[in-house]
Amino acid sequence: MVKKKKDRKVLARPRQAIAKEVFFAITDIFKHGIYMDKAIEKMMRKNKVWGVRDRTFASITTYDMVRNWRLLLSSANIQFDFTMIQFWRLFGTLVILKGEDLSDYRPLTDLPADAIAERMKKFKNNRKIRESFPDWLDTLCSRELGKAWDDIAVALNTPSVMILRTNTLKIEKEKLKEALIEDRVETVDVDMAPDALQLVFSRNVFRTESFKNGLFEVQDSASQLVSDFLEAKPGMRVIDACAGSGGKTLHLAAIMKNKGKIIALDYKEFKLDELRKRASRAGANIIETKPVENLKVIKRLANTADRLLLDMPCTGLGVLRRNPDTKWIITEEAYNRVKIEQKEILQQYSQMVKVEGKIVYAVCSILPSEGEQQIAEFLAANPNFELQGEKRYSPAQFDCDGFYMAKLVRKS
Repeated sequence: MVKKKKDRKVLARPRQAIAKEVFFAITDIFKHGIYMDKAIEKMMRKNKVWGVRDRTFASITTYDMVRNWRLLLSSANIQFDFTMIQFWRLFGTLVILKGEDLSDYRPLTDLPADAIAERMKKFKNNRKIRESFPDWLDTLCSRELGKAWDDIAVALNTPSVMILRTNTLKIEKEKLKEALIEDRVETVDVDMAPDALQLVFSRNVFRTESFKNGLFEVQDSASQLVSDFLEAKPGMRVIDACAGSGGKTLHLAAIMKNKGKIIALDYKEFKLDELRKRASRAGANIIETKPVENLKVIKRLANTADRLLLDMPCTGLGVLRRNPDTKWIITEEAYNRVKIEQKEILQQYSQMVKVEGKIVYAVCSILPSEGEQQIAEFLAANPNFELQGEKRYSPAQFDCDGFYMAKLVRKS
């Protein structure tokens, strides 16, 4: 008689045991300074026997704790000392916040739930605690955004949706939807971005045949609109000057129908290595990568680009929905440094575009000081450029990341 193997994806482990593993991830994030995505990845590697429901619960719980960290600490009335006892108090506070049943967890039976719930109510009108923002960051955003910050803060503190970008070098969007159904992934169209699809249910899309065959990339809707805004055409010479691992570079290759030339620049060689792998999978063969070792690389490319994309380093405050740990990593000093870096890059790199060529400056930030103000200062100092248009996407108005983009034309 042959015994049937148990399906690990069907059998969910007790949530109490999984929550204990979340404690180690939280410790990695807040004590050891490990980025949240890396801490979650480490947790998943350690617990390979977990099924889909186990992994989903662990991931969502970690996100929710990081996202609401200040509210949890304030409502629990503790300063976290990275002990399991205090973790259960914080975890129980999260359970109360989500309106779930404490009785599902044995360590929470003695939790002073009424006192915690009462404190939580008191923070209802205290935005920086209710939405869990550091004092300095709440003050900064309030100063720059005014009353709009209230709605934006709430929007940034909600879970993000997963958006795919159709790789039109290999497949049309409707055909991709059909292929994803075969991969047991259901999607719907996204009105604001022509090549975008939104997942109906959370799935690990990176294990699908469609992903392995390079039919799509994961990319937020607003991020997709940046490449569209550049107005790159087939046959053009385009420079993606802050390419990173190449999400927008790959999109540009698709927009250009693999005709022309894209030069992808970045200071970090390992990111360009990842870009090359992704380009191979996507079938994007017009991309040349160049590490920026010094400013000589920039000078050699002066007056050579029909289009220049400057997807700037920034605070990342527009993508807090997917990276909530940024709230606790970014400092006021780092914010001030990145503004200086943005100004220097825009001034130095803008010389790479030809006369009559176009630049798109983009930041995934909600702050005018990283967007509109940077462009205004640049134009004041460089009268040979003019503003052709600018767009801002707020997570409070659209179900997307916060982005600012400006299109500049070089007149002489």
